[in-house]
Amino acid sequence: MSVTVFNPRIDDAAVETRVTAPAVTALEASNSVQASTAQTPVSVNGNNTPKKVFVTTQGCQMNVYDSGKMLDVLGDSHGMEVTHNIDEADVLLMNTCSIREKAQEKVFSELGRWRKLKEKRPDLVIGVGGCVASQEGDNIQKRAPYVDMVFGPQTLHRLPELYDQSHEQRSISPKNRIGTVDVSFPSIEKFDFLPEPRVEGYKAFVSIMEGCSKYCSFCVVPYTRGEELSRPLDDVLAEIDSLAAQGVREINLLGQNVNGYRGEKDDGSICRFAELLHYVSHVDGVERIRYTTSHPLEFTDDIIDAYAKLPELVSHLHLPVQSGSNAILAAMKRNHTIDVYINQINKLKAIRPDIHLSSDFIIGFPGETDEDFQDTLNLAKELNFDHSYSFIYSKRPGTPAAELPDDVSFATKKARLAEFQQVIIDSTLAKTHEMVGTTTRVLVEQMANRHPDCLIGTADNTRTVMFPFDVDKMDELLGKIVSVRVTDFVSPHMVKGELVEVLA
Repeated sequence: MSVTVFNPRIDDAAVETRVTAPAVTALEASNSVQASTAQTPVSVNGNNTPKKVFVTTQGCQMNVYDSGKMLDVLGDSHGMEVTHNIDEADVLLMNTCSIREKAQEKVFSELGRWRKLKEKRPDLVIGVGGCVASQEGDNIQKRAPYVDMVFGPQTLHRLPELYDQSHEQRSISPKNRIGTVDVSFPSIEKFDFLPEPRVEGYKAFVSIMEGCSKYCSFCVVPYTRGEELSRPLDDVLAEIDSLAAQGVREINLLGQNVNGYRGEKDDGSICRFAELLHYVSHVDGVERIRYTTSHPLEFTDDIIDAYAKLPELVSHLHLPVQSGSNAILAAMKRNHTIDVYINQINKLKAIRPDIHLSSDFIIGFPGETDEDFQDTLNLAKELNFDHSYSFIYSKRPGTPAAELPDDVSFATKKARLAEFQQVIIDSTLAKTHEMVGTTTRVLVEQMANRHPDCLIGTADNTRTVMFPFDVDKMDELLGKIVSVRVTDFVSPHMVKGELVEVLA
């Protein structure tokens, strides 16, 4: 197969957004992600039946968000619809993640299964996007010539043109096709070519920046998503305003280093993250604000002060620390000490005593000693994290940490991870039990699937809250912020209670 780098066709511009499901590894496009109404439907067998797209998503919340955008652009340009049944799909898209170990091989393993589907249905179009696509580029089509499209996180808006190029070659054998590959980093232009936001539900994610410039020694993000680029303030606010007009009550601001946002204002000055929070809080209809993922270096005093002034900011913060050892933090090139992290958290707790804290941890980083690990355990106990995302370190090709000597056995790393996670589990259970007898603020989202006499929603601290309701008043409660008195522990991440009042 020969390969050509795609040259985008410049058409009309639009501003984007939409709601997606929570981040889950190997997540299929969620029920909340729906393809948008088409302008130019693509027919099947000569009729007007829309073609169907199946998306599988690996990795972080940004990837889940991007998968929703893939469906949006193909829905808007070609009238395609989402399907959760791979056997009825006309287009298969894999949104990949390169964070975990052997990420590339897992991609090719899944592609091997998709190859069998294409052998049965030669017109099936297969596309690979995300961070592995960005790393591998045309190597994907060299190893898997039946793949029609390869695109990076910054070029997903070009999917309609990539699809057209692939579709036009459907009568040519795979080995003779011209591969469509676009893994470039075209600044922030993708947001100018995404459809207007269309959402279902009361929560939405809004990407405010792309890439990262921190260059932590273990991380591939700067190499797969590029350096930090912030969207202009007016563009972000226009998207949020559109979402709020469609009934969205909770906005979750997204970025690999979200609190490092520095968006340009219309007068050319720069809006920092804390100021953006104030702007978002003034959008009519927005009642709750979350953001992910932050870096301790950018968690500045003006952001902490915002928690004193903005009730819309939920009492939950996800602030990755990665390790409790200063020696390991230095090896990771995090550029801060653990004292800096603790100091900022204590400042925040002084303003919001009820703040719930979560974080990311890498266990078994090269050179991690028993003392280093004990420092991490001590940090988890001292700050009493609500929950965490914790993993055993795995080498990522091309990162500085991949060259570090590592004399810690896998068995030791595994044992350390289990010990660490038990500390977090105990903390999670304790905090959920402590909710019993208290009153919490909840965004009401839907009827409980297994309990049709109850509605469920999300508390500030991310717990699911279930409460009985009067069927005649369901429409009055959905999408509202309510106060619920918690009466029962249900599970580590769910409680049950009684409705007290509607707040907003």
